[in-house]
Amino acid sequence: MVKIEREDTETAIAAQQSLAEEKTKSSGTCNTTAVNDALQEMFGEKCYICESKQVSSWQIEHLIPHKEDKDLKFSWDNLFLACAHCNNIKGDKYTPILDCTKVDVDEQIAFRKVGYFGVPEKLEFVPIVHDELTEHTCELLREVYYGDTPQKKVEGNFIRKQLRDELSRFKNYVREYACASDRKKQELYVTIKKELSSNSPFAAFKRWLIRDHADMFRDFMNCWK
Repeated sequence: MVKIEREDTETAIAAQQSLAEEKTKSSGTCNTTAVNDALQEMFGEKCYICESKQVSSWQIEHLIPHKEDKDLKFSWDNLFLACAHCNNIKGDKYTPILDCTKVDVDEQIAFRKVGYFGVPEKLEFVPIVHDELTEHTCELLREVYYGDTPQKKVEGNFIRKQLRDELSRFKNYVREYACASDRKKQELYVTIKKELSSNSPFAAFKRWLIRDHADMFRDFMNCWK
């Protein structure tokens, strides 16, 4: 999870207008084309919780469960883009959690993948800030990536495989940058900066790879600011 800016783009304004119209209806829905388009744009076509882009089923997620409260149901600020796996796990169980449109989540939680070839892999979500929201978010992330039912464990394993592939590719860019010529470094800098942006899959893990080796990769420490 990383911070996503909730900007008033034309698409976002259209979504808010759509929500206002639907709110006046007896059977109104927040699941409109305008809302879906705006959420896809804002979240860079990735799930805000697991940060995967390889998603077969997108859902509109209410950060605060609306429980038929119209103000919460049709509030643009309460709508997020999630995959079915994450939305199903979060539900009402994990409330409240950090709001990634207001908080730099990866500054409050350390996202790490430990282990390598021949050593069991483990994902760690370590709270930097110790409060209820951060602890609750860490609990959600652990369940998202590992699951607590046979089906969710299979889905979590699939997401972890995506993460491994993404981090492997990212590490290759960083390793190449370390020993590249000046011209190649310029090209790789642009690529790595894009990989660290909020729209990149698993950006929180990539940023912590840089943070944990800040002495070696100071060039990238402010790339996501």
